Amino acid sequence: MSETIKIDSDYIKLDSFLKLANLVMSGGEAKLLIQEGQLKVNGEIETRRGRKLYAGDRVEVAGRGSAVVG
Repeated sequence: MSETIKIDSDYIKLDSFLKLANLVMSGGEAKLLIQEGQLKVNGEIETRRGRKLYAGDRVEVAGRGSAVVG
C-alpha cells in the first residue's frame, strides 16, 4: 500500500517529491538513485531529476517503498 502525499501546487519535481515523501534523506541521495535507475514513475524507470509529477502519479523506489502524489 502506498502513502498519498498531498502537494499544494499543480506539480512537484521528482527529486523534491522524494524528499517530501521521506523516501530519501537528501537531494544528493535522490540524484544518485535517479541516475542509477532505481526508481519508477507510473511503472516506468525514470532518470530525469526534474520530471514533473502531477496528482495521481505513483513513485516507487527500489527497496524503499512507494508513494502517490495527491
